[in-house]
Amino acid sequence: MIRTDVRMPTTAGVRAAAEAVAAILPPTPLLPVTIGGVTAWVKADSLQPIGSFKIRGAWWRLSSLTEEERAGGVVAVSSGNHAQGVAWSARRLGIGATIVMPHDAPAVKLANTRALGAEVVLYQRPGEDRDAVAAQLIATRGGTLVHAFGDPWVIEGQGSAAIEIAAQLGRAPSRIIACCGGGGLAAGLALGAPDSAIHPVEPVGWDMVGRSLAAGEIVAAGPDAPRTICDALQPTATKPINLAVLQGRAEPGVAVTDAEVRAAQRFAFANLRLVLEPGGAAALAAALAGKVPLDADTVIMLTGGNADPAAYAATIAAADKTVESVTRPTR
Repeated sequence: MIRTDVRMPTTAGVRAAAEAVAAILPPTPLLPVTIGGVTAWVKADSLQPIGSFKIRGAWWRLSSLTEEERAGGVVAVSSGNHAQGVAWSARRLGIGATIVMPHDAPAVKLANTRALGAEVVLYQRPGEDRDAVAAQLIATRGGTLVHAFGDPWVIEGQGSAAIEIAAQLGRAPSRIIACCGGGGLAAGLALGAPDSAIHPVEPVGWDMVGRSLAAGEIVAAGPDAPRTICDALQPTATKPINLAVLQGRAEPGVAVTDAEVRAAQRFAFANLRLVLEPGGAAALAAALAGKVPLDADTVIMLTGGNADPAAYAATIAAADKTVESVTRPTR
């Protein structure tokens, strides 16, 4: 049931968000890609100034704050990409920002968030509830919560990608394949592209949006959820607002393995000349693995490029070794 005591995101809100985003950022490229003999499209939001689509929702949320709210600052929870989006937007708007981040977030994301001027408060993952940590900060310091995916303005901001896609493609896409953590991007795309099928893609064992859609209620990850290299796609559960938007709109959820994600990172490097972090490659992984249908009007979201240098180098080197072993002549 949709709650009536909270603001719900709307298609009109997505359009307004798209105008606000377009006023400060150029559209990210829509590039052709051939997979299994089908030429589809990728939306390279990994090329945003912070290396992630999260700048969209963060900008729309912070630029929509009242003067009083801006003066009180903002608090956000994030594994790194939303953190950078909020920090970037806060610095541009002159707003104080505190970001609650996991202790094991990639070093590059922690460093980038601090470099943008935000205060970082670490929590233990697993073990601590990041939302509870943020709530305690707000209770003691004040400030406005900018949730990574369960905020109506954030959802609308993420949906601005759908408006860009339609303008670049010249028509509504048949489907959009989206990397999915808590469901903010998927929900925004569902609102911004009402005539397109939306395919959420999550890591195996962390497919909480897909499971929630199937169950018709929120399903949380268990304490035995497996490790995944997709650090950006590890919320323990979606939020009611996301499920309310996606229920009846999104296609059945799809889960991808770490091996499939690494293959997608290598494919993007070799064929698109793009660096993708694991979570930003999940949608491409599903397409390459044949887990979602493709046609000429399909758009695959590439959502993040903030890859850990050492881990990324190892992933690419693994491909090089495979090629070498295949091509090296016998003696």
